[in-house]
Amino acid sequence: MKMHITIKKADPSELKSKPDETNLGFGTYFSDHMFSMDYVDGVWQQGEIRKYGDFSLDPAAMVLHYGQAIFEGLKAYRGKDDRIYLFRPKDNLARFNRSARRMCMPELDIDGVYEGLKKLLEIDQQWVPSAPGATLYIRPTMIATEAALGVRPSRRYTFFIILSPVGAYYPEGFNPVKIFVTDKYVRAVRGGVGEAKTAGNYAASIMAAIEAQKKGFTQVLWLDACDRQSIEEVGTMNIFFVIGDEIITPPLRGSILPGITRDSVLRLCRDWGLQVVERPITIDEVFAANQQGLLREVFGSGTAAIISPVGSLYYKDQECKINGHHTGELAQRLFDELQAIQYGHKEDPYGWVETI
Repeated sequence: MKMHITIKKADPSELKSKPDETNLGFGTYFSDHMFSMDYVDGVWQQGEIRKYGDFSLDPAAMVLHYGQAIFEGLKAYRGKDDRIYLFRPKDNLARFNRSARRMCMPELDIDGVYEGLKKLLEIDQQWVPSAPGATLYIRPTMIATEAALGVRPSRRYTFFIILSPVGAYYPEGFNPVKIFVTDKYVRAVRGGVGEAKTAGNYAASIMAAIEAQKKGFTQVLWLDACDRQSIEEVGTMNIFFVIGDEIITPPLRGSILPGITRDSVLRLCRDWGLQVVERPITIDEVFAANQQGLLREVFGSGTAAIISPVGSLYYKDQECKINGHHTGELAQRLFDELQAIQYGHKEDPYGWVETI
């Protein structure tokens, strides 16, 4: 469906200075414009692209009290030909709609919103970095805005998209990270909202992440909330283990996020003729495989980091050192392949990439 979009560009005097592309960090800077639209009386209103800025909320806005908030994360890449590339954007928007359904929020017209995103990127295209490894992070978000108290779905919502030029997600860059395995806290449980990209999931993860960081670790690896043994995911990425000749990742059973990059990794590995399996795997199995010399590498996958090699896992006062704390061969191959496709450096045989 064709979406009518009102465009109100910022005055040239209001445009921001661009940050140093070699020192961006993650999620610190934001572009000049944003896309937004409201849901009122059962209908999405027309979209608007306007200057990036604040919007007001009633103190009784239902998002503040009952947590109806979902979001997505995807990236725009500037290729060598200076064209702007998007990686599987409609898959991200389809996952956004799955989150919306789970949180009793209205779904989006994917084609219409995608047109709005492309127009926003055209207007703010100078914010897509050209420095090696830097990208433009795209954050679509929906929040409940009806002013009312009472536990029920809101009748009003605001959807918006903001853009942020970013560098590497982890300070280590593509170097192996140290992961703390927690059996003290849990993030989600089957039957809950773990598979939705909803704000409360991330709020639930903060305490464990802070404790891990104080101990010198980069992230937390979550275990199944019931058995406290089966591996689920890292706070910001899905996880893979190479044990012998088998590549193992936990299955999607409703408590972990179905990652777009995870799906891309599975497709690439299978097309390369590698043995890939989605099955339950326990933390004890991983440590045992390492002691037997069978654990070859561990890596995470996600939009923010793409592929992140794991150098060590720390669980119950024991450290599992992986591959001499070096990046594994498969992690490197996947990172190189995905980056080459995302930046338009090589042919995309899967139809994953869209150009602006």
